[in-house]
Amino acid sequence: MNEFEWLRQTRALREPVMPSRDLWPEIEATLDPADPAAQPMRQRGQRRQAWLLAASFAGLSLFAGSIAVHLRDQPMTTATVTTPDVARWHPSDPRLAGAAVQLDAASMELRQAMEQAPDSPALQRLLYRTQKQQSQLRQMEHQAG
Repeated sequence: MNEFEWLRQTRALREPVMPSRDLWPEIEATLDPADPAAQPMRQRGQRRQAWLLAASFAGLSLFAGSIAVHLRDQPMTTATVTTPDVARWHPSDPRLAGAAVQLDAASMELRQAMEQAPDSPALQRLLYRTQKQQSQLRQMEHQAG
């Protein structure tokens, strides 16, 4: 089959196709609210949806409440504190300020990760590199004047 044959077949797909039988009677029967057989099913379905909605709301409330109680009873650790132990450095040069903010954020995230895995050599190397970059940035500010 070549490309011209494929094009001919795709053009044929654009033409309307008539269904083999009339579909409207079945569609109308399912949508007709006056149908007495369909009425109890709809009411049962609506009642079931209301109960499911109420049950899901109650379950979500219990879940949120248990998380709140758990967090309230948990002692505050250094991982939940947002400010690091070291004082933040704010360079006067606006070109260095964005880099300083990013390095402070990276350093804080690495310290939090180090609390979870204190013996990780990869995290120790990353923290060392971040601190080295911060000191280089401070030196650049002093050199710039």
